Amino acid sequence: MRNASVFDLSGKKALVTGASRGIGRSLAEALGAAGAEVAVAARSLAALDETVAAIRSEGGTVHAVAMDVSSVESCREGVGQAIDRLGGLDILVNNAGIEEVRPSLEVDEALWDRIVDTNLKGAFFCAQAAARWMTSAGKNGSIVNLCSLTSHVGIPTAVPYGSSKSGLLGMTRALATEWAARGIRVNAIVPGYFRTAMTEGFYADEAWQQAMLAKIPQRRFGDLSDLHGVAIFLCSQASDYVTGQAIPVDGGYLASI
Repeated sequence: MRNASVFDLSGKKALVTGASRGIGRSLAEALGAAGAEVAVAARSLAALDETVAAIRSEGGTVHAVAMDVSSVESCREGVGQAIDRLGGLDILVNNAGIEEVRPSLEVDEALWDRIVDTNLKGAFFCAQAAARWMTSAGKNGSIVNLCSLTSHVGIPTAVPYGSSKSGLLGMTRALATEWAARGIRVNAIVPGYFRTAMTEGFYADEAWQQAMLAKIPQRRFGDLSDLHGVAIFLCSQASDYVTGQAIPVDGGYLASI
């Protein structure tokens, strides 16, 4: 029988994108607490100072990497720097993402490209760079993509974001089937409603909060710590036979619609 040790990430090398705040920072801290050596990435190194300090304060080993995931070149360079500093790579968490609410008839090409390039194109080219190294090094690996409720549900005024996250779900499944023989697992986490800097504007509206809570069977919004267990599971030996899956962490929202 397997025991808790299969969730231990000691000796694992992990890269988390979009790790300066919110979900990305929280997941980077969780992986570090589970024993992984972590590289954290964001567009600005200075933006990563608090994440780095938090992981080090708990005794973890962490490296900061500058990366703009909307640029293919920056994805490749950033993943390469992370591999150099970590001395390898076992885990990639594709978390970097942006959102802007805008009526669909007002969406222009610049907004579409900015969101899709960050959320979808960036995730693919980070995954590609990671998988190339894993393959060349003969290493198994785990890639975890951060999808969204909009990967499954249509949300008005969020068409570029929803399109990018729906594409990310399709990408997760396609890469999982293609890379399984290489020993690389690809899965996704589907967060429900979590209060972060990116979503803070919604939570300022009390009527919106009450309407959303009525749709969530557990009748509460997510706490960032609610994502830790599933992330560690997907990055660890405990999920060795799990690939191509998208696991909702949403208090029952998707199950109820």
